[in-house]
Amino acid sequence: MTSTQSTGSGNVARSLELLWGSGERPGRGPKPGLTLDRIVTTAVALADAEGLDAVSMRRLSTELGTGTMSLYRYVPGKAELIDLMLNHVQGETDASAESPAPAGSSADLGSGSGWRRAAEAMARAALALHQRHPWLLSVNQARPVLGPNTVSGLEKALSAIKGMGLTDPEMISVIVMVEGYVTGVARTHVHAIEVEKRSGITDEEFWQVQEPVLSKAMTSGVYPVMASLSMEAFSPEFDHFEFGLQRILDGLEVLVERRAAERGTSEQGTAERGTAERGTAERGTAERGTAG
Repeated sequence: MTSTQSTGSGNVARSLELLWGSGERPGRGPKPGLTLDRIVTTAVALADAEGLDAVSMRRLSTELGTGTMSLYRYVPGKAELIDLMLNHVQGETDASAESPAPAGSSADLGSGSGWRRAAEAMARAALALHQRHPWLLSVNQARPVLGPNTVSGLEKALSAIKGMGLTDPEMISVIVMVEGYVTGVARTHVHAIEVEKRSGITDEEFWQVQEPVLSKAMTSGVYPVMASLSMEAFSPEFDHFEFGLQRILDGLEVLVERRAAERGTSEQGTAERGTAERGTAERGTAERGTAG
C-alpha cells in the first residue's frame, strides 16, 4: 500500500530557494551533466511507473548513474524533492484542454459564458493530470509549497473566472470545489486500476462472482427500488464525471446570475437616489430664485 507523503514537510525555505531561485547549488565534484531539472524529471518518471514509495535518493542515484551524495548537492532530501515534483507536473501543457469538449458540455453546445468554459477546461486538465500521475493522490497538499508553476496556474484560473462577479474568497472556493470534485473522481479511477492490477481479476470477473447472489436479492422484494433499475443504471458508458461537473457548474451559474441581478438592483437604486437628489436640489434652487 502506498504511504502518504506531505508537501511542505521538509526544509520549506530550501524548497522555496530551489523553486524560485537559481534552481542549482554548485558543489564540488558533481557528476557532469547532472542538473536539478534532470533529477526532478527522473523522479517524476519513476513515481509514474512505480509509485511514490519507489522514489528515494538511493534509487534516484541508481537511475541517474551517479552517487547518492551527488544528489544531496542539489536537493536536501525526498521531502523537498516532492515539492519540486509537484511544481514540475503543474507546469505541463495539457493537450486535453485543446481537444473537443465532450457531448453535452457548454462548449459542445456552443453556449455558456467564458468562466464556465474555463472551469470545464480546468476540471478536465486536472483529471488528465491525475491520470498521468496517479502518485499525486498519495501527496497530502494541505500545506503546499507554492512554486512558480503552481502560482502561474492559480493566476490563470483566477483570471478565467474573475468575470463571475464573485468575492475573492468565493473565487478561491470555486477552484477548491472543482479540484475537490476532480480529486474524488480521479481517486475512484486510480483505485479501480490498482485493484485490478494487484488482484489479477478483471472488473467483469469480479462482478460475475457476485451476480448469482445479487440476482437472488433483487427478486426477494426487499430492495424494490434497486430491483426496478434498468440494465443501463450501472453502465460503464455513462460519463459520471461529465454529469457531475455540469451539475456543479449549473449551481454556480445560478449564483452568478443572482449576483448579477443583485448588482443591477443596487445600481438602479443608486441611480434613482441620485436622480431624486438632483431633483430636490434643482427645486430648492428654483424656490430660492423665486423668493429672491
